[in-house]
Amino acid sequence: MRILITNDDGINAPGLKVLEDIASEIAGPGGEVWTVAPAFEQSGVGHAISYTHPMMVAELGPRRFAAEGSPADCVLAAVGDIMSDCLPDLVLSGVNRGNNAAENALYSGTVGGAIEAALQGLPAVALSQYFGPRNALADDPFDAAVQHGAACVRSLIDGAIWDGDDYRLFYNVNFPPVPGAEVLGQKVVAQGYRRETFFGVEPHFSPSGRKFLWIKGGPQDVPTDAGTDAEANLDGYISITPMRADLTAHDALAPLRERLQ
Repeated sequence: MRILITNDDGINAPGLKVLEDIASEIAGPGGEVWTVAPAFEQSGVGHAISYTHPMMVAELGPRRFAAEGSPADCVLAAVGDIMSDCLPDLVLSGVNRGNNAAENALYSGTVGGAIEAALQGLPAVALSQYFGPRNALADDPFDAAVQHGAACVRSLIDGAIWDGDDYRLFYNVNFPPVPGAEVLGQKVVAQGYRRETFFGVEPHFSPSGRKFLWIKGGPQDVPTDAGTDAEANLDGYISITPMRADLTAHDALAPLRERLQ
C-alpha cells in the first residue's frame, strides 16, 4: 500500500512521527510512506489553499517533502506533482496535537488536508490526539494514538464505507485524553457541538504601544451531546466520525422550498 501523510503542526511535529509509525505499520514491508507536510505550523487554517501565491517545496529525504503551504496545499502538491505518477492509496492527516472534535473540526488544518484528499478522489482519514489532565503532561501525550492508531486505521480500511460520490466520505478520528492502556474502545459518532465554548480574541499591547489580538479557544473539557465525538472522547473512547465536504443543510431543503418557491 502507498500512503501519503501530512499534518498541520509542521514537518517536525512529534505527532507526525507518530503518524509515520502508524502508516509504516499499515503499509507493510512492501509498501511506501510518502510525507508531504507544511514547512511551518499551519494550525487553524482549515481547508485554505495558497491560491494567490506560489509555494516552495523542498525535498528533505527519500519520499519526504516540506511545502510552504497549508495541509490542503500539501495534498495538492503530492497529487499534482510529487506523486502524480504514483498516486497514494490512502491519505492520513495528523496526528494533531489537540482534539479536532466538535466545532474544532471546522477550523482544523488537519481535517482540511483530509477534505482535500477526498475532493481529489482519495480515501482519507484525519487523526487527532485529545489532550487533558490525564495525558497532557505525560512522558508521551500521544500514547493513546501510538497504541491504538494502527488498529483504528486498519479497521477503517477493512470495514468503513469508501464511496465514490462527488463529495466522498472521509473520516475524522479523535483519540481520547487518556493513556493508551485506559482507552475503552472506539465508537462511531456524529460531530458534536460544545455549547458556551467559542473561539474569541484577547488583546495585548506591544512595548511600542501597538495593539495585537491573540485568537484563543474555549474550554475543551466540555462534553457534547450523547452519541457525539467529544462526549465519547471524554468518556475514554476513540471517536470515528464520517464526514463529507458537502455543506448543504439537506434537512432544510424541503421546508425552504415550501416557503420560497
